[in-house]
Amino acid sequence: MKKDKAVAEKRRFLIIECALIAASAFFAFALVGYTVLALVLLFAAAVTALYRLLFAYSRKNARRARALRRALTGLLAAGLLWFAAVEVPIVAAARTDRRPEAPYLIVLGAGVNGVRPSLSLLNRLEAAKRYLEAWPETVAVLSGGQGPGEDITEAECMRRWLLDAGISGERLVKEAHSASTYENLENALALIAETGGDPGGRVAVLSSEYHLYRAKYLAKRLGADPVGVAARTSYPVLMVNYFIREAFAVTLLWIM
Repeated sequence: MKKDKAVAEKRRFLIIECALIAASAFFAFALVGYTVLALVLLFAAAVTALYRLLFAYSRKNARRARALRRALTGLLAAGLLWFAAVEVPIVAAARTDRRPEAPYLIVLGAGVNGVRPSLSLLNRLEAAKRYLEAWPETVAVLSGGQGPGEDITEAECMRRWLLDAGISGERLVKEAHSASTYENLENALALIAETGGDPGGRVAVLSSEYHLYRAKYLAKRLGADPVGVAARTSYPVLMVNYFIREAFAVTLLWIM
């Protein structure tokens, strides 16, 4: 009876592992942009395998296996608590602030596929268009350099899209040299100063909802008084992927 139970338990573990690995492969190879979610599922498969091995080991040394299971469970619980603690401010900031009107709107760049905006950048551009239509006196600083697979800078891609959407070119200022969020904001604030604005004053920062906490945090460190403008990610599962990724980025931000 015990042997049958052990075989059934092992089979359940293996089924869960295979399902997690299959899901990880699907997100990694069948879809674009879900790398973090694929890695999380692969990690979950590895943890499941560890529990399966400890279950098998318990037949040889039950006390040690129990101690190892408790240690593994404790580490996982600590990791989940850390993740929850980091996600709280990220989620809290993932919205447009009240009364977001400002003389300048910094639009943070995202990937460009050749000369076309990626989904994340398109979401940000749609939010920028709505904002600029709502506040016709605001000047937009379009911030983003050129990376691998991009035929033009992110700033130029944004400028073209907004011009096609009916936004006047006189309201669009390009910052096309940055390669990180910090550089986006630092260079954009310098351009605001060059155009006669106050880089230490009120400025609207537009980015994807999951990215707003980090963007506003860095803007404050650079001396600005930021208000957040959230661009909603189109696909819910993709949004989850980016929220998970952002937890690691914010942890590095806090450490460094």
